Amino acid sequence: MNQILLENVSFRYPNGFLANENLNLAIGQDECVAIVGQNGAGKTTAVKLMNGLNKPTEGNVLVNGMNTKDYTTAQIAKYVGYVFQNPDDQIFNQSVYDEIAYMPRYYKKSEKEIKKSVEEAADIMNIRVFLKSNPFEIPYTIRKFVTIAAILVTEPQYMILDEPTAGQDLNGTKTLSDLLTVLHDKNIGVITITHDMEFVADNFKRVIAMAHKHIIADGSAKDIFSDDEVIKESKIKRTDMGIIGSELGLGKDILNARELVSALDGKIN
Repeated sequence: MNQILLENVSFRYPNGFLANENLNLAIGQDECVAIVGQNGAGKTTAVKLMNGLNKPTEGNVLVNGMNTKDYTTAQIAKYVGYVFQNPDDQIFNQSVYDEIAYMPRYYKKSEKEIKKSVEEAADIMNIRVFLKSNPFEIPYTIRKFVTIAAILVTEPQYMILDEPTAGQDLNGTKTLSDLLTVLHDKNIGVITITHDMEFVADNFKRVIAMAHKHIIADGSAKDIFSDDEVIKESKIKRTDMGIIGSELGLGKDILNARELVSALDGKIN
C-alpha cells in the first residue's frame, strides 16, 4: 500500500532547536488527514519532512517506500505537493495561467496538454476567470487557490495544504471542501494543517493532534474533540456546535449543526 511513513523521526534545526521528537506516523494515499495543535507544536516542520523540504535528523521518512534522505526535494515533490500557507511565498509568474502552467512546462508537456490541465485545475478551484490576470493583482484568497491549482496540475500522489481556509469566506471554504472530494476521487492523499476546527469537523475522518514537538493523539474527529486532555494539551477548541451540545448536556462528541439537530431531536422525542 502506498503511504507516507515516519519512523522514529526527530528534526533539529541548524541552530540547535528541536522541532520534532520521535514521530511515528503512517498516512495512506487513500486518506484525508488533518493535523491540529497550537503554533509551535511542530506541525509545519513535520509536514515539510513528508515532502523532503526537511530531512530528518534522526529516523527515516519514507514516501511510497522511498527514503527522503536518498532523494532531492524536487524528486520527492513529484509525489508530495506542498501548498504554502502564504501564497506569496510560492507565486512568481506574471499571469495566473503561467503560474499554473509552470511545472507542466518544466516537465516538457505539450502546450495542448498544458492548456487542458491548467483549465481543469482552474475549474476545480473556480478561478478560470482569473487566468489572464496578474496573480499579484487579485485578492489574497484567490491567490491561495492559484497555488493549489499550480500543485494540482503536477498530479501528485499526496497534497499538503497549510492553513487553506485562512482568510476564506463561506464560498471559499465550500470550494476547499469540494476540492477534498475531488482529491479523494483522484486517489490523492491529503494532509492538512489547520486551526479551523469547523473545517476539520466537517471534512476529516482522521485527526492528528500535536503538542510540544510530539504527536499526542491520532484518531477520529469525534475521538479528538471529545477528549478533554487532548484539547487542553494541544490547545485546540471544540467546534461551536460541539460547545453548544456539551452545554446542553448532549455529550462531548457533537461536531456540527447536523449532529446537534439530530441529538436535540432524539432528546425531544
